[in-house]
Amino acid sequence: MNREAMYQVILSPVITEKSTRTSEYNQVTFRVTLDATKPQIKSAIEGLFDVKVKAVNTIRVKGKTKRFRGIPGKRSDFKKAMVTLEEGHSIDVTTGI
Repeated sequence: MNREAMYQVILSPVITEKSTRTSEYNQVTFRVTLDATKPQIKSAIEGLFDVKVKAVNTIRVKGKTKRFRGIPGKRSDFKKAMVTLEEGHSIDVTTGI
């Protein structure tokens, strides 16, 4: 997998209170494309950040139905990947790549 394909699979890190709390368990959460598979996510993380990945868990988040000025709309669906790293490896998502 080349670097361009890796950047297309991994969209952004998820920076929330809950996802930063999982860093105690050596986990990092990323937003990925809807069609990304676990092996693709694993190879992209290992290639971009030079770390060893232990496991990848994914979840599809359905978009919420919201209203804007009385007009109903819908947020887009997205996929999250919770990546567990091997002992001794870490990713600092607060800095750029």
